[in-house]
Amino acid sequence: MTLTATGDGAVLDHPGLLYDSRARYLSAVTGFVREAVGAGEAVLVAVPPPNLAALRETLTDVAGQVTFADMTVAGRNPGRIIPGVLLAFLAAHPGRRVSIVGEPVWPGRTNLEYPACAAHEALINVVFAARDVTILCPYDVGRLDPARVRDAWRTHPVMIVDGARRPSPWYDDPYATAATFNQPLPKVPVTAATLTYRHATDLAAVRRFVTAEAGHLDPDRGGDLLIAVNELAENTIAHTGGDGTVSIWTEAGRLVCQIDDHGCLADPLAGRIPPPPDAEGGRGLLLANRLCDLVRVHTGPDGTSIRLHMGL
Repeated sequence: MTLTATGDGAVLDHPGLLYDSRARYLSAVTGFVREAVGAGEAVLVAVPPPNLAALRETLTDVAGQVTFADMTVAGRNPGRIIPGVLLAFLAAHPGRRVSIVGEPVWPGRTNLEYPACAAHEALINVVFAARDVTILCPYDVGRLDPARVRDAWRTHPVMIVDGARRPSPWYDDPYATAATFNQPLPKVPVTAATLTYRHATDLAAVRRFVTAEAGHLDPDRGGDLLIAVNELAENTIAHTGGDGTVSIWTEAGRLVCQIDDHGCLADPLAGRIPPPPDAEGGRGLLLANRLCDLVRVHTGPDGTSIRLHMGL
């Protein structure tokens, strides 16, 4: 068994599980869950609905000792999974080893969502390196794009193939791997509504602009978007010293809002790790990840673009 150990005795185990049938999936995952329950560990299963239903039905004997979650809801936005699902579960079980089945990449994931999923998988290895946790990530090799299966070998130190664990020869530095998914976003449509801002006194105009352009969203969802945009615009003003631009448009059943500025987002964990309670700032992108259906980020020396998606 290949593990990642740290000096304080905490151990991260982050294997990818390749499966090609429901029977193999159930055999591997139920065995993992029952072993963890038998060892007295806190167990979370966060997978898409078809697999979730099959596991609930098969694990009735230990269901009272397992927390189940629909990953298409809890992890609809991949940027929300580390803070809102994984770290939250660890925080709810202090002092216990934790075992998690997390399936963030399923056949229904879109090309728009996927880069954020792959970056998430890579950064798990950084965030949980000093934590006593196993995170098992199943991949449906029969239905996923082969390129996404190849990425699983890059983001997991260990792979489970035909029931056998093997070190991944393609696993690399998690930061370097995550950086390969820092990809340019599609261009903002020329028909998008836009507003430029620079000073704190411009924030009221930003809020009015978002409220007007997002008026066809459900009021609660529109309020979530307004909060997220206001926080990100405040970040532009506080940290870049230059102009920012908000653009809003609709496409394919969703409202999209992009915030562009001239700053560089140097920390790839921004928006995934809650700051200390006494920290000033550092919550804008974290809040956006929590409130929006999808957040995509592209950053570089020439500036940063943060694109927020809200289903209509």
